[in-house]
Amino acid sequence: MLDTLYAQLNETAPVAVVIIALSLMLMLGFLMTRLTKLARLPNVTAYIVTGILIGPYVLNLIPRRVIDGTAFLPDIALAFIAFSTGEFFRVDALKKSGWGVVLLTLSESLLSSALVFLAVYYALGLPLAFSVVLAALAAATAPASTMMTIRQTGAKGAFVDTLLQVVALDDIVGLVAYSVAISIALSAASGAAFSPGAVIVPLGKNLAAVALGAVFGFAMKGILTHRNTDNRLIVSIALLFAFCGVCAAFSISPLLGCMAMGTVYLNTTGDTRLFRQLGYFSPPILLLFFVRSGLSFDLGALVSAAGAVGRYPLLAVGVVYFVVRIAGKYGGAFLGAVVIRADQSIRNYLGFALIPQAGVAIGLAALGARTLGGETGKALETIILASSVLYELIGPACGKLSLYLSHSYSDRLEEVAAVPQTDENGVELAPVELLIRRIQAIQAELPEREINENEQAFTEAAEEQLRNMQTMYRRQRRFRR
Repeated sequence: MLDTLYAQLNETAPVAVVIIALSLMLMLGFLMTRLTKLARLPNVTAYIVTGILIGPYVLNLIPRRVIDGTAFLPDIALAFIAFSTGEFFRVDALKKSGWGVVLLTLSESLLSSALVFLAVYYALGLPLAFSVVLAALAAATAPASTMMTIRQTGAKGAFVDTLLQVVALDDIVGLVAYSVAISIALSAASGAAFSPGAVIVPLGKNLAAVALGAVFGFAMKGILTHRNTDNRLIVSIALLFAFCGVCAAFSISPLLGCMAMGTVYLNTTGDTRLFRQLGYFSPPILLLFFVRSGLSFDLGALVSAAGAVGRYPLLAVGVVYFVVRIAGKYGGAFLGAVVIRADQSIRNYLGFALIPQAGVAIGLAALGARTLGGETGKALETIILASSVLYELIGPACGKLSLYLSHSYSDRLEEVAAVPQTDENGVELAPVELLIRRIQAIQAELPEREINENEQAFTEAAEEQLRNMQTMYRRQRRFRR
């Protein structure tokens, strides 16, 4: 029925087709989250599944020209993701953690990439261009589900602090690895002999993008000073879009530069409110991005008898990638913790919390698919999307397991609020008195007031708007007098 409607609208009102298609993507993506919430799955899973279902390979509810016309979405969405990641890179926090967390991150990221490359290139015999990019994508993780689990359980302690730092640094390693890998892949795909310049030149471009991102961060600081809330949002988005446009003009990923922009802005201003404002603005963009990623998912290619990049079906390649990456993440975290002599809980359980993979990996896969093109690019994106759905299915459970085994949280009241079993005179307390003291101990640890970050940001905006209106009203009264 929609095909007929789209065909009629294409002749009379082609713009209406785009608007209706975007509306469907937004609404159906939202409705799917109502179902996945019942299973306590992250919203990313709902968005990807929605895209798969309404895409050209299943229900075909979205026209191909809309999918092709939104090719800019990965760049924009990744710009928001990367900029928000900059909030976690406080210079004082990094100095406090030292090099131990950096070594731990390099260990788990690079080992997972190395194992994936060995498995798909040497064991499965897949092309170098495909293998090296897929291996680089294995380094990235998805902090969203892990952080959601931490908030839900109220976990805290040294294990949680280390986990958050590793997750934040993880994506930097993944971005650098992708920059090197895509250069090698393009050289291999062109048939030209490999040369160091094929890697050095793109890396130089990415370093230039980081420097330019830092300049944009300083510019953002200067422009946003003393601006009201609405103008801060407008200017920051304009700068992010402008930076993405410059990077696209030179075929450079905007991720490292946007991350540098966010890092410079945070460390020079200490302003976290802008990140909350952008966090409130970005959900519709991220929803469209993930739904569009699902639209590109080729279910037929995944289960076909022969793969698009070798003699094995993509389903088999995806299973190998899924299993080997998990082994690499756990093994790398274990070895890294041994080297830096980390606590036993970090050594044994950190790897479980690094399994999820979604946002950055999907975005890089979309960029890689566009760069490599053809069947190789489509196969790369198909495998990452399929594995990301699986990772997001098991990721929250693995994250909760790691927090529980590391004793970062507990379901037992005796462990959540440990209090003395006797009073000042050594007399054993009654069960009711113990319960009262435990409740008092929990209340003492609770914050005075818990306000949602988005609510806080827009409450401040409303108060500022009210003050402006009051000032304008007083000026009008003086003028009338």
